[in-house]
Amino acid sequence: MGNIENQGHNQTEYIKELENTCKSLEAQVRLLENKIAWMMEQITLSKHKQFGASSEKSQYDQLCLFNEGEKEADDRIAEPELEEIKFKRKKRVGKKDEMLSDLPIEVIEYFLPEEEQFCLECGSLMHIMGKNIRRELKIIPPQVKVVEHVQYIYSCRDCEKYSDGTPIVKSVVSEPVIKGSIASPSTVAYIMSQKYVNAMPLYRQEKEFERLGVEISRQTMANWVIRCANDWLEPLYSAMREILINREVIHADETVLQVLKEPGKKPQSNSYMWLYRTSGDTNSPIVLYEYQPDRAAKRPKEFLEGFKGYLHTDGYSGYHNLSRDIIVCGCWSHARRKFDETLKSIKPSEQIGSKALEGKNYCDKLFAIEKKLAECPIEERHEKRQELSKPILEDFLAWLKKSEALPKSALGKAVYYALSQWKYLENYLLDGRCEISNNRAERSIKPFVIGRKNFLFSDTVRGAKASAIIYSIIETAKENGLNPMKYLTYFMHYLNGST
Repeated sequence: MGNIENQGHNQTEYIKELENTCKSLEAQVRLLENKIAWMMEQITLSKHKQFGASSEKSQYDQLCLFNEGEKEADDRIAEPELEEIKFKRKKRVGKKDEMLSDLPIEVIEYFLPEEEQFCLECGSLMHIMGKNIRRELKIIPPQVKVVEHVQYIYSCRDCEKYSDGTPIVKSVVSEPVIKGSIASPSTVAYIMSQKYVNAMPLYRQEKEFERLGVEISRQTMANWVIRCANDWLEPLYSAMREILINREVIHADETVLQVLKEPGKKPQSNSYMWLYRTSGDTNSPIVLYEYQPDRAAKRPKEFLEGFKGYLHTDGYSGYHNLSRDIIVCGCWSHARRKFDETLKSIKPSEQIGSKALEGKNYCDKLFAIEKKLAECPIEERHEKRQELSKPILEDFLAWLKKSEALPKSALGKAVYYALSQWKYLENYLLDGRCEISNNRAERSIKPFVIGRKNFLFSDTVRGAKASAIIYSIIETAKENGLNPMKYLTYFMHYLNGST
């Protein structure tokens, strides 16, 4: 009897052991399935980043048209009143005419020779009854010439004959941009414009000058650029920084830069180019770059010393411990991008009705409201955001908190980013001058990123700082509708007293 009981007990223990083993194996299977799903997400995202379109618009922005009533319906928006619209036919201006309107015009007229201006029928003198006009673009390639500055020196003949001393007077002459150099304001401005606007490295400019019949080494050009940046452009940079710090809304961003000869660092290590710029609340935009050896939180704190207001940034934590007078506004484009990437990482057949698409649609609603409010006055925009955007934000936050997504999955990362950044993301509701994203800063830092792909790195810290100054002046000129080369030439002419 005891043996039977022992056998039954052993069987029970064996069954429990098998059950525990099955549960353990099932847990391992689920873990492996999750890992495989995560790896497939990463492979899909990697392929999309390498081969897919860079636009964040997806096919579901069009697919939502089939559900347009539910997607666009919003009881909070009042129905517009009927308004009588009177159509007035306007004379259409062709794109070609608009493009050529600001260019200088050289007119070449073609007349008949005097002996051919007589009628072949009756021999009478003919008159001009009309004309045909054909327009074409004429390109004048760069030309290099030498300008000699001749300074005449005056003295008195009578004093030379009868006096012990002879007064000598020199005519007023402009100072050179670099003493003892053949560089002129236009030459330095051209080199700067080619490198920092057209992303043409100095070694390619060296070859271009050779084809023009002038031998200027890249080392000489580099010296000219750095010297003029420090002597002529740096005071303007400092003045622009003072103006920027006194604004109440600023955007900031940063990107990597490699500096080969930086004290205490390996050539392969990263340095950083920081960007600060005005927002859309001014008619005189300012764009400033600042070189720093690292991405430490103290860098924006030092640059923004004295600033009080709203700072638009991405999710980098280095911006979150600034002065109490600075209110950080997060970027909804970054939040939306993570849901968009999640959507692209899953199968097309599973995308419709997915949580990734649902999260992206919340973001799209917020951006659609901002598009409608773009032309509104500041106070009205602030009021409309409280009425239209705030309820959507509250619904979205509740949806995020209820979302059950694996932490390491693409959706889990998107949800975590939105929740962790929420206190910064919602701050754009505080003031009508604030913007929903930091895209303004990302667009401004893009010229540097494009240039970096061509010249790859800076050789010295001095060169990196000069590049920051020059990029600042050039991008600010572009933002204000000025031709960068003409502006640089004028500025250096003006400061050195040239006419």
